[in-house]
Amino acid sequence: MDLDLKQLVMAIKTIAEEKNLPEEVVKEAVEQALAAAYRRDYGDRDQDVRVSLNVNTGEIDAFVTKEVVDTPGSDAYEISLKDALKLKKTAVVGDKIEVHQKIDDFGRVAAQTAKQVILQRLREAEREIIMEEYEDKIGTIINGMVVRQEPSIVRVDLGRAQAIMPRSEQIQGERYYPGQRIKVYLKDVERGLRGPQLIVSRGCNEFIEWLFRAEVPEMENNAVEIKGMAREAGVRTKIAVSSSLPGVDPVGTFVGGHGTRVNAVMGEIGEQEKIDIIVFSDDTRSYITNALSPTKVTKVIIDDKSKRAQVLVPEDQLSIAIGKSGQNVRLASKLTGYELDVEADRQDVPKETVKPDEPHHVPKLKKKEQLESSLLEAIEEHGVDQLDQ
Repeated sequence: MDLDLKQLVMAIKTIAEEKNLPEEVVKEAVEQALAAAYRRDYGDRDQDVRVSLNVNTGEIDAFVTKEVVDTPGSDAYEISLKDALKLKKTAVVGDKIEVHQKIDDFGRVAAQTAKQVILQRLREAEREIIMEEYEDKIGTIINGMVVRQEPSIVRVDLGRAQAIMPRSEQIQGERYYPGQRIKVYLKDVERGLRGPQLIVSRGCNEFIEWLFRAEVPEMENNAVEIKGMAREAGVRTKIAVSSSLPGVDPVGTFVGGHGTRVNAVMGEIGEQEKIDIIVFSDDTRSYITNALSPTKVTKVIIDDKSKRAQVLVPEDQLSIAIGKSGQNVRLASKLTGYELDVEADRQDVPKETVKPDEPHHVPKLKKKEQLESSLLEAIEEHGVDQLDQ
């Protein structure tokens, strides 16, 4: 016999233990393979065949589903009503009946087919079991090791499974090399034509949040929390934080003594990515002002209907407010949910810097101290003798 069924039965338990798979899953894979082998040796490739394997005796039974007809045109797919009534007393024309077929052995080709199907089914089953394990870890950080970097993805070994990190989930400018140990955020388990695939990320907002969770124990009891985040991975991140306990400084809690906590996070994502931590506020004006930190904001004019805000800043603060390539104002917009139009506050511009075509307003002296100061300046400029004339 080309396919030793008793030996195959013994192998089921061994395979189940080695692959860490349920024995029933392995048995089902073997039965599917034997059904394919039966179709090759005894039947037709389009037949509906079910195989049952007795793990105690090593015997197998095949059941071929046939349609009940008056006069069979093909014995492979049909059975006469007369023969069907012997198997099922209530059989009628049009019924589907399983016809038992006893099998003693398989030919060489069928045995080879069975082995190939078994290996394929076991790989699929093993992968499904592993994916089910990792589904519970979606939304958490996992330690992994870079296997290789490809043009558009990085393959990461997570231990029992391999994940991919698409370019969109990578940190801009970060380099990866085989054997490198990294932390990744398990984002999703995608199921496609090639089976399930783990997707991991280092460029998402959640990655930063979980890194802070590891450094800020106060987040566990919600003493402090992250209320919002805007990130351009590898460049800059803005985080809005708040505290639920009076007297607790949320920014100081996240920064840590001498910056230890925020530095630990930056050590993982790379020093090239700057992190701004600001105080969250329910007041929109205050929130926008904080979000544009470290810029000094003069005035915020809000249009709630269009979700836009005009922000006036001192002219010497304009470049800081906008940031390199518009980075600061862009992240502040994402963080607050308002489209921010940053402009220079012309009222703060000194007299000599006002352009000829702009309205020129001479400030009025209102206080006594200002009048006295102005008089003294005039005396020094023109001299006492000139005033006496």
